[in-house]
Amino acid sequence: MRNIGRSGSVLLMLALMTACQPSAPSGPPPAGKAQVGYVTLQPTSVPRTMELPGRAVALATAEIRPQVAGIVRKVAFKEGGMVKANDVLYELDDAKFKAAYAAAEAAVKKAQAATAGAQTAFDRNEKLSESNAVAAQTVDDSRSTLLQAQATEEAARADLETARINLANATIRAPIDGIIGVSSVSVGALVTENQTDALATIRQIDPINVDLVDTSANLLRIRGEIDSGQLGREPSKPPAVTLTLENGKPYGTPGTISLTEMVVSETTGTFTLRATFPNSQRILLPGMFVQATVDLGALNNAFLVPQRAVTRGDDGTATIYVVSANNKAEAKRITTTGTSGNNWIVTGGVSSGDRLIVDGFQKFSAGTEVKPVEATINDNGVVEQNLTTESGK
Repeated sequence: MRNIGRSGSVLLMLALMTACQPSAPSGPPPAGKAQVGYVTLQPTSVPRTMELPGRAVALATAEIRPQVAGIVRKVAFKEGGMVKANDVLYELDDAKFKAAYAAAEAAVKKAQAATAGAQTAFDRNEKLSESNAVAAQTVDDSRSTLLQAQATEEAARADLETARINLANATIRAPIDGIIGVSSVSVGALVTENQTDALATIRQIDPINVDLVDTSANLLRIRGEIDSGQLGREPSKPPAVTLTLENGKPYGTPGTISLTEMVVSETTGTFTLRATFPNSQRILLPGMFVQATVDLGALNNAFLVPQRAVTRGDDGTATIYVVSANNKAEAKRITTTGTSGNNWIVTGGVSSGDRLIVDGFQKFSAGTEVKPVEATINDNGVVEQNLTTESGK
């Protein structure tokens, strides 16, 4: 009986202790507000640049072809060297051209003598006709003979000029300054007038051009920004251009836009811009591919939104989340115009003072009440502090 009494006392004490404790709430415990990191957006003036692929092309190119046929007697230049306009490049055997010039010169002298004789006869007959000493027909015949002699002389002079040009063309000269390439012929080779294959090619590469390609849609967008006053730039100042070489290194000297082709490709919807760069060190060579950054000016009242804070739908629509006035996550659609570093350049959809959520995205959805914590982002676009979710608050 004693043991039973002790067991009953223990059970009674446990029942009394349980009755004194508060009852547990029914259902799951209340969830705490999710901490999210945010930065405050402020409008700023953002440099507007455009990244375009490009290819270097010579400022001028001259393919050297002979104007007369002949045997190459001398190659007077160093392949790969610099030549000046009017420098001698090739000399052809000119013996036949000298002979032709001498014959043409003699024909001119003969024609001059014939013209002088015809002139004398005409003058004499014309004077005699005043006293009716000769018939009018004689005067007309002598005038006709004089005109024929003068025409023959003019033709002889033209032949002499042709012979002079042919003789001069036997010496082939550089038409422009530039770097000359490899000669396709050597001494003793036979060349023909206006042949298909060039003897050599001269290229001007200082300065040098870079052809850039852009879409017509981008051109219209930029013009719209300029017309609306959103994009500020000096109209009289051509846009500056910088280059990145194929090895990833920047080209030291900036250039300027020198030409915009006023036609859009019917197949690709693109148009060509041409930029000109100094190239005294001959770093840029024709045919080289580069990446160009075109400075278009500055976008006024734009916002820099970290790329980590922007999501895009299947249709390309950009969306961000901001903390509303009642501390709820609110989705906003934005308009982006290119990038600047690790940021999107945003021109629509946000306002000054918006609290942009940049961290804690896995903890909320649109309309969720959140606990905003001010965050900072380093130059690499990384949030420097770690945010945690606190329960029961």
